[in-house]
Amino acid sequence: MRLWDKGFSTDKKIDHFTVGDDRELDLHLAKYDVIASKAHAKMLGKIGLLTGEETDDLVRELDHIADTVEKGKFVIEDAFEDMHSKIEYVLTEKLGDTGKKIHTARSRNDQILVAMHLYLKDELTEIKSQTKVLFDLLLRLAETHKEVLLPGYTHLQIAMPSSFGLWFSAYAESLIDDLYFIDAAFKIADQNPLGSAAGYGSSFPIDRTYTTEEMDFETMKYNVVAAQMGRGKVEKATAFGMANIAATLSKLAMDICLYMSQNFNFISFPDELTTGSSIMPHKKNPDVFELVRGKCNKLQAVPNQLTLVINNLPSGYHRDLQLVKEIIVPAIQDMKACLEILTFSLEKISVNDTILDDPKYDYLFSVDTLNELVQQGIPFRDAYKKMGMEIQKGTFIPKRDITHTHEGSLGDLCLDGIRKKMHKIT
Repeated sequence: MRLWDKGFSTDKKIDHFTVGDDRELDLHLAKYDVIASKAHAKMLGKIGLLTGEETDDLVRELDHIADTVEKGKFVIEDAFEDMHSKIEYVLTEKLGDTGKKIHTARSRNDQILVAMHLYLKDELTEIKSQTKVLFDLLLRLAETHKEVLLPGYTHLQIAMPSSFGLWFSAYAESLIDDLYFIDAAFKIADQNPLGSAAGYGSSFPIDRTYTTEEMDFETMKYNVVAAQMGRGKVEKATAFGMANIAATLSKLAMDICLYMSQNFNFISFPDELTTGSSIMPHKKNPDVFELVRGKCNKLQAVPNQLTLVINNLPSGYHRDLQLVKEIIVPAIQDMKACLEILTFSLEKISVNDTILDDPKYDYLFSVDTLNELVQQGIPFRDAYKKMGMEIQKGTFIPKRDITHTHEGSLGDLCLDGIRKKMHKIT
C-alpha cells in the first residue's frame, strides 16, 4: 500500500531505490507517528470532520497499534512503503471508511516532520540524561582521586603538575558546554510542524493550536513553508549537539588509550574490559575506548553529511530529504551506545597513585619552584634564567610540596560550582 497510489504499479527497481531503508528506520519512528495520528484524529473530531464515534474508534485502534509498537511486534512488510502506509492500512482494515479518513488535512510531509520532531525530543532528552550520568560519575572520580598527582603535558612534553581530580572534572565541566548545544537542538525540535501538510497548509479549518497542546510542544512552527524548510534543519541541529558531546568523549577516549599504555601506566582496567592479541599473550588492548574514539569521530562528521544532503535545496519538499533519516537515526544510536559504554567502563577504572615518584617527572615542578623564587622577591625574568641554568647544568632540585589555591586549580577544584552549573540545565 502506498499513500500516493493512483491505481498503477511502479517498477520494482524504482520502488526498491526510492524506499531504501525506510521500513527498518521507521520502526524507530512508528511510536511517534501514532502519537501524532491520535492528536490529528482528535483535532479532526473537534472541528467536525470526524464524528465523535469515528474519533473514538480511531483513537482506540491507534492505541492498539501503539501497544504492538511498544511490544516490538509492529512490522512493516515489503508490501508497505513506510510506517504511514502500514498504520493507515491497519486502521482501514479495522475500521473501513473511518480508517481512510485519518489522512484528511495532512500529508506524508508533515507526518514525517512531526514524527521526527517528537522522536528527536525524546532522544535528545535521553542523550542529556545519559550525559548527566557520565558527568556525575566523573565528578565522583574527581573527588575520590583529587589528591593523586598526574603529569600535565603541552605538545606531548612534560609540562606542569596536574591531578586526576583536575582530569576527571575537566571532562565533566566540558560536558556542560556540550549540553548547551543539546538544549538548543531541543528548542528547535520543540515546535509543532503538523498542519503544514505538503508545505503550503490546507483549505480545511484545522486547529493547529490544539495539536500543539495535545502533543506537548512548546510552540508551533507557524509559517507552513518554514515548517517544511525545517526538514533536515532539526536533524542538523541535533547532529551539532551530538557532535559536541562526541568531541569531548573522543578526546577522553584518546587520553585513556594513552594513559593505559605501558609507556604511561597512569590507569588500568580489569581484564574483562580489555582484549588480547591473537599472537601476543601479554596484550591488554583498549578496544572499547578505541571504538568510542572512532565512533565519536564519525559522529562529528554527521553535521557535514547532513549539510551535503540538504545544502542549496530550494524551498518546498524534495525527495533528497528522505536521506536525512538514514543519517540521523543510526547516529543517535551510536551516541547513546558510546555514552553508555564509557560510563560502564569508567566505573571500573584504577589510577596509579605513584606516578610522580619517577624522577623523569622532576621537571614538572620547575614552574612552581620558579614561582617560589618570585615570591621571595626575585624578578620573574631573573628567576626564569636562574631556573633554566640549573636545569641545563643538571643541578635543579624540584619543589614538590606545591600549593595551588586559586579557583579551578589543583587545590580548589570547585566541584560544587561545576555541579551547580550542570544543575541549571538539567
